[in-house]
Amino acid sequence: MALPHPDFDAQFYETVPLKRLVAFLIDIVIIAILSILTVAVFGVLTLGIGFALFMPITFLVSFAYRWLTIAARSATFGMLFMGIEFRGRDGLHLTSQEAMIHSGIFIALTITVIGWIATVITIMASERHQSLPDLFLGSAAINRPAD
Repeated sequence: MALPHPDFDAQFYETVPLKRLVAFLIDIVIIAILSILTVAVFGVLTLGIGFALFMPITFLVSFAYRWLTIAARSATFGMLFMGIEFRGRDGLHLTSQEAMIHSGIFIALTITVIGWIATVITIMASERHQSLPDLFLGSAAINRPAD
């Protein structure tokens, strides 16, 4: 088994870039809420020190959110809402290890403007609309097949 071929199974890749963008925006809202709650609790428990760690906590929350949701269902909540999911080069859902690697690369790239732009360009230019983490792992986001 392998990823669907874009020439023979084009329906799996139709509108995926737009769906990835909307899913990303949904996930940002979820991550922001989780981060604010985490920082608030940590800030109160540490008598204010936690508030100074807003950015590191946000990156950790973002990484954990992406890793755990992709490992569980091969998609974040935003991706599930938009009807897309990740599949590995073998056509199967991503493993926990693949989800961890994908999430780590994604977070590392999106904290810089150059990494973010390069990721968007590869999504738009590659035939399977793969981001840089996808190209590294051989994975792709596809429209969720009817099971």
